[in-house]
Amino acid sequence: MGRTFRIKVRMRRFKRQHPRIAFAIRSFMIFSATFGGAYGFVSGSRSDTSGYDPHAFAIGASFLFALACLGLATLSMRLRFVNKRLRKLAAHNEALIDRNWELKEAEERARSLFEQQGDLIVLRDTDGRITFANDAYCALAGQKRSALVGTHFDFDVLEQGDSARESNGTRIHDQKIATPLGTRWIAWREGYVRLDAGQPAELQSVGRDVTDRTETERALSDARDQADAANRAKSRFLAMASHEIRTPLNGIIGMSGLLLDTALTPEQATYARAVKTSGEALMALIEELLDYSKIEAGKLDLDQHPFALSTLVEEITELLAPRAQAKTLEIAAYVDERLPLEVVGDAARLRQVLLNLAGNAIKFTASGGIALIVEPGIWPNEISFLVRDTGIGIAAEAQQRIFCEFEQADERVARTYGGTGLGLAISERIVKRMGGRITLTSEPGRGSTFEVAVPLLPSQAGAGQTPFPSPDLTGKSLLLVADGIEASLIARRLERWGGQTCMVADAAVAEALLPERSWHAVLIDRAIGPVLADHLGEAARAHAHQRLVLLTSSSRHEKVPSAFTGFLMKPLRAASLAARLALTPEVASPDLAPEPPAASISTAPKGLSILVAEDNEINALLMRSLLTKLGHRVVIAVHGEAALESWLAASSAGTPYDLVLMDIQMPQLDGIETTKRIRAQETATGGHHTPILALTANTLVEDRYACFEAGMNGFLIKPLDREKLDEALAGLAASRHQTVPDVTGT
Repeated sequence: MGRTFRIKVRMRRFKRQHPRIAFAIRSFMIFSATFGGAYGFVSGSRSDTSGYDPHAFAIGASFLFALACLGLATLSMRLRFVNKRLRKLAAHNEALIDRNWELKEAEERARSLFEQQGDLIVLRDTDGRITFANDAYCALAGQKRSALVGTHFDFDVLEQGDSARESNGTRIHDQKIATPLGTRWIAWREGYVRLDAGQPAELQSVGRDVTDRTETERALSDARDQADAANRAKSRFLAMASHEIRTPLNGIIGMSGLLLDTALTPEQATYARAVKTSGEALMALIEELLDYSKIEAGKLDLDQHPFALSTLVEEITELLAPRAQAKTLEIAAYVDERLPLEVVGDAARLRQVLLNLAGNAIKFTASGGIALIVEPGIWPNEISFLVRDTGIGIAAEAQQRIFCEFEQADERVARTYGGTGLGLAISERIVKRMGGRITLTSEPGRGSTFEVAVPLLPSQAGAGQTPFPSPDLTGKSLLLVADGIEASLIARRLERWGGQTCMVADAAVAEALLPERSWHAVLIDRAIGPVLADHLGEAARAHAHQRLVLLTSSSRHEKVPSAFTGFLMKPLRAASLAARLALTPEVASPDLAPEPPAASISTAPKGLSILVAEDNEINALLMRSLLTKLGHRVVIAVHGEAALESWLAASSAGTPYDLVLMDIQMPQLDGIETTKRIRAQETATGGHHTPILALTANTLVEDRYACFEAGMNGFLIKPLDREKLDEALAGLAASRHQTVPDVTGT
């Protein structure tokens, strides 16, 4: 079988190599067979002994013709099949030709891209000899491709960077190399590739010039290191400066406090209190800066110790109560009784955060009150501190910004209320350091609620204890005659103790409710009015076992009428309220302390009539004192609108001011705009041109130009120099209608 196959293969090969000879042989064989068959048939039919039968002859001829037709049909079908296969082969061959052409084009494009792209590409065999290098590699090496192929050429490595290997085996590393074009940083990717089947794999190195990126990264790293060093130096400087300042400042505050304890005239007492207030404000600023420097340096450490939660919160409200009551605001605290008596944490830092939030609430609230509510948080061992106020609120777009350093809600708020913008930033960082969070919910004009949620574990020492014995008020009726934030918190606590609490704000309604039932206790807030409170206390004698009056620190020395069985000081402590409701002691009412005699103010008109527009109380007091001692009459305006109204009133009355000292930064209407309006009014009426001097701490040229463009006549630079002030006023007194010269203090 194998012999036959080999013979066939050789015959087919001969046909392909000699097609004409093969065609001649095939034609000769066909002709010989046909001629021999025909000749034999004809010869046989003519022979006398052939037994020729025409019928048989016809049958045989027909049979041969049929065989010939069958052979022709078979050859025709085979030829058609062969032609069909030839067409398929031709189409496939044409497709292969097109594909081969595309592959050649792709190969050319790839080779062109391979050679001309900016990345360095070099292939090396197993011996390290270069088998291919693209144009970029040749250009960087400064040699032709023909000179590089077959050599072990490589760049001199000046510095080797970090190396890493990917999961597919590719090695990634950076190198600083020396080239004819100078030192360059190259980021290499190296891996083995097999270009031809049956050939050993070659090492392909693809490098990208990252010199600019590396130098930029190193410059940024150096800048970051320098910034860190500068921050550390700044922190050290702030710490040193705060220490050096706090040492004498402590003496100022302490000695001024001792001075206030001595016998002083009213004027001396006012000056001493101003010194003490200014020193305390400066101390608070230094504390903020010191805390900020500690946080920046990462040196804010927490002191974990057990502390009483309710005591901490109530002390904060009592500490801030005088500030709130000075603005006729209420401040109250509520600590949920489900919380543990003692918790473990940094009480000092928590107090700092809550004092800042509550202090800001007082600052930005004009009416209403502030509530400090403590209740369980949403997570185990988490305690939520809510500081809620009825102040100006904060716009949504400013609620995230105010937690950044030196940021406030807007410029108007900064001018009106002052502040450094550090308090909330420091508070947020302290809370995060404690593992908690601080959030804000606010709406302009509707107040704000700051929530501080921190994890505080219960103290083992205080486990199972209660802060005070709660009175059992189940089924007992209590009447609370009060209104405001503290009243709602008192009612909330009484209801938790089981009492049936009725809270009313109107004294007449409360008096009408007294006969309806027997009251266990009636609590009356003296804020409804002393007369109404006393009358309601008398009316409650026959209807209530206990009659308690709520007092503030300003009214604690007033005598409590005998109609009341006791009093409670606002802000209320829960323990005091519980003790009063559990017992019925009679409390003697202390007499009202006498007020100090009022200072006699000399109003003898002499010297110049001067309007001082100054929003800072201490600076205004300083200006009034200096000018009064110099023999001038002074009127103080606390903001630009008040200054404009005072100037218009004096001009209308025919007694215009001889001079206006105008602070530049004031709430509502600043000094620049106030001056423009004054000059516009003078131009419109043709009246007296009032000299205006700027009071400013800014010495920039732009600020001076702005003042001159507004129509001011000169400057007084803060801090004020008494001699220069006296000199400027003396010149004005000599000639009241002349323009005041520029007094810059330089």
